[in-house]
Amino acid sequence: MRKSDNNDKSRDGRLIERFLEMMSAERGAAQNTLAAYERDLSDYADFLNAKGSGLATAKPEHIKNYLAGLAEQGLKSSSAARRLSAVRQLHNFLYGEGIVKENPATAVDAPRLRRPLPKVMTEDDVTRLIEVASARIGRLKGKARVKALRLHCLLELLYASGLRVSELVGLKKQALAKASQFIMVKGKGGRERLVPVSHKASASVLAYLDALKQEGDDGSPWLFPSHGEEGHLTRQHFALELKSLAAEAGLSPDRISPHVLRHAFASHLLAGGADLRAVQQMLGHADIATTQIYTHVQSDRLKAAVEAHHPLSKSG
Repeated sequence: MRKSDNNDKSRDGRLIERFLEMMSAERGAAQNTLAAYERDLSDYADFLNAKGSGLATAKPEHIKNYLAGLAEQGLKSSSAARRLSAVRQLHNFLYGEGIVKENPATAVDAPRLRRPLPKVMTEDDVTRLIEVASARIGRLKGKARVKALRLHCLLELLYASGLRVSELVGLKKQALAKASQFIMVKGKGGRERLVPVSHKASASVLAYLDALKQEGDDGSPWLFPSHGEEGHLTRQHFALELKSLAAEAGLSPDRISPHVLRHAFASHLLAGGADLRAVQQMLGHADIATTQIYTHVQSDRLKAAVEAHHPLSKSG
């Protein structure tokens, strides 16, 4: 490799580092988000370097060729769109900072993607899941009972609040005061929001905490403590427990996840006449367009019902 190539690669690395620092300091991007940006942008920079270019000299053709190469590799269109978004933001940053005189990304059209409708459980499905979780409690004793109470508590809280799974497992005990019907949640970008908690969910929390104390609670600050590195229950462990419960309830484990329960919370609220802005606030969506996807679920179901059962929709 030529010395100039090494210099270009080193310079691109520093530019990416400056961009990531801005994303962290000004936009509060999470570590997982920053790591994903770094992987995608490093891959893009390597492509440019192989073509004898760099971030400061990139042209629209370079970006288009990069995207074409991703398509040839069989990368999903959604993944390619995510990479293009990272590339766009990086070039916007370089242009905005005056590091480059032109922004090559403005001449590249983003792929038109149809946002997939979220998987949604019916109210009967959710009720069945919670009933089976509740029945487990009565059959067990000791630490096994505490574990069953924990799962029941997780379900009640998630369906009652629509929290992101990372927000849920990362709750601290102090976030759920006995006299309060709200919990303070720190979401994406460090944004805080108040989320109401139903009496039923609050009761499940108190029952779980009482059992935890009886079994020798070690005083952990976490609502769902664990002996793992993070100190609290992981998202992955909760997801596995939920799939096991789904199988026991006679539901397809492949279609059940903490994220699907969050979708159910939002969809069932809107179907019941809840205000879209209120649901947006509870979900912690920065853009109401993200929340509006749930309004399409009901309309798509109605359309599917008409196509399946209306006599005029049938051919022949």
